[in-house]
Amino acid sequence: MMEDFLIVDGYNVINNWEELKKLSGESFEHARDKLVGMVANYAGFYGIEAMVVFDAHLVKGGIEKLALVNGVKVIYSKEGETADMVIERTISSLSRKGIVCVVTSDWVEQQLTLGKGGIRLSAREFWHRVNECGLETTRATKELPAPRRLIHQLLEEDVRETLEKWRRKK
Repeated sequence: MMEDFLIVDGYNVINNWEELKKLSGESFEHARDKLVGMVANYAGFYGIEAMVVFDAHLVKGGIEKLALVNGVKVIYSKEGETADMVIERTISSLSRKGIVCVVTSDWVEQQLTLGKGGIRLSAREFWHRVNECGLETTRATKELPAPRRLIHQLLEEDVRETLEKWRRKK
């Protein structure tokens, strides 16, 4: 992966991924949680910093909220500020530290991302990357050797304590 930072336009992706769009019809909360979980897996696999930004600009009196969920920063914009505005502000601050990739299918937002020195990825392209990551993870875990069990893992707790006491006497 080339990017150091990944910023995902949350509702844009939810509305462009069929599985999440269907889930959002039942519960926006579940769709958001599923997206954040998928981003967390992707970011963890590739070792990048990730955030998902959701619009909350129509929430009366809403303040910007930030939460850390499975290593992913989840941001809800404040009243009067769209997710796009948060993303644009964030690109400006992060682009000095590394390569910023923004996931959105919003053409205007893609152009702004490119103009601020970031790279863009459509929701569909990101869907393919996330699925490829899942396949790679599955492949990698199948290739791992079975964990070796050490003798102290096979002993009862009281036996381990007795042996440890004997070891410390010398």
